[in-house]
Amino acid sequence: MKRGTTLFLKIAVILIGIPILAVCLFLVPKIGSFAGELYPDMAYLKWLVLIDMYAAAIPFYFALYQAFKLLSYIDHNQAFSQVSVRALKNINICALTISALYLIGMPLYYLMQQKVDPPGITVIAFIIIFSSIVIAVFASVLQRLLQDAIQTKEENDLTV
Repeated sequence: MKRGTTLFLKIAVILIGIPILAVCLFLVPKIGSFAGELYPDMAYLKWLVLIDMYAAAIPFYFALYQAFKLLSYIDHNQAFSQVSVRALKNINICALTISALYLIGMPLYYLMQQKVDPPGITVIAFIIIFSSIVIAVFASVLQRLLQDAIQTKEENDLTV
């Protein structure tokens, strides 16, 4: 694969991380405060929402780091190696973790939705859960294909 393609993908990975960082810095605290304002008698909801959203950001950035490493492996002609399989496995685990965290936080978002007129909060949470599951399945399929390709390559190396 040409170096320009992987460079483009590395830039895309970085550009994906920047808006999420902005959301974490500016929007998540407002969402947490909003949850606290909706239920003043349950002020701890603010902290639960903040913990859930920031906890989901950690595996997101770890998955971006793994994707960046995977692209570096491709640059160094190590695409068909166990380190690439491990990077895909880590991306799979991160995506499933994000889905699980948002699924656990779903009752919080449902409570928030009950007080808000347009029901967009749970829809956004379901979109995040669904897209994370799609990414996990995709990474799992790529991991399996890469593992099969490595096995085939090793078998061919042994027969020659």
